[in-house]
Amino acid sequence: MSRLQVVSGKGGTGKTTVAAALALALATEGKRTLLVEVEGRQGIAQLFETEALPYEERKIAVAPGGGEVHALAIDPELALLDYLQMFYKLGSAGRALKKLGAIEFATTIAPGLRDVLLTGKACEAVRRKDRSGRFVYDHVVMDAPPTGRITRFLNVNDEVAGLAKIGPIHNQAQAVMRVLKSPETSVHMVTLLEEMPVQETADGITELRGANLPVGRVIVNMVRPAVLDESELDLAHAAPRTALAKALSGAGLGGARRGGLAERLVDPLLQQADEYAERFALEREQRAVLTDLGLPLHELPLLAEGMDLAGLYELATELRQQGIS
Repeated sequence: MSRLQVVSGKGGTGKTTVAAALALALATEGKRTLLVEVEGRQGIAQLFETEALPYEERKIAVAPGGGEVHALAIDPELALLDYLQMFYKLGSAGRALKKLGAIEFATTIAPGLRDVLLTGKACEAVRRKDRSGRFVYDHVVMDAPPTGRITRFLNVNDEVAGLAKIGPIHNQAQAVMRVLKSPETSVHMVTLLEEMPVQETADGITELRGANLPVGRVIVNMVRPAVLDESELDLAHAAPRTALAKALSGAGLGGARRGGLAERLVDPLLQQADEYAERFALEREQRAVLTDLGLPLHELPLLAEGMDLAGLYELATELRQQGIS
């Protein structure tokens, strides 16, 4: 697996949940993973049921086998202060600029600079080594912007072209792009088995490939369990109403007499079967579209009891079983 795992997806597909589950899955057997948030929504803190994340790397979970998940919510303004200190040694002067509002002004009027800072911080964590020369983190997982913005966000070299053609900012952007366009990085797309998210996923992958960014896997989230297969659906529609009523009666749902409960349940049952058949056909069609993308395809179940910390570990286990670890 690549060392930088970027997770994107259409809003509402659960990309933050998938990124968190992926971080847990990658942190198994004593490995260390950094889970990075770049949109300031504090979604990671909510998932792990912890307080809001500060601008510092903090351990938030222990994975099976003793691995650790650390998390970082990147603040563009504080990242710019780090940058000014790193390249210009403007520690106290940088803090003074922040008080004057200059930092917020700079990151607002130059969105390309903001993206350099956000991606640069993640890439720095990917490259960072300890005193023994070992990488501090085995993997860095980034909960990235949605599909519609992911290519522009990651293609920071183009974003910075109008800001600086030489100097530290230009050099920083070049260093970031060397990581983002290397085998060290994989960009995963999260989707649902619905037409709009699938189409946006396909469009996003086309854009990523056009920008020579490394596309990884497609992860289908919130997949509902299969209740009936195609042959069973055909059988339900072919069976006579009287036979269905008799079967319901035999299952203890009302007597077999005419006009009884079993007979009254036939129409609602067939209506549910029709609705399920429609959804079944739509999901099969969308799976085919995703399969045609030619990427590894994974599916995560819809958790009936909703998402909590236990559910997050369940999804991480599912990812490990599917070979993502």
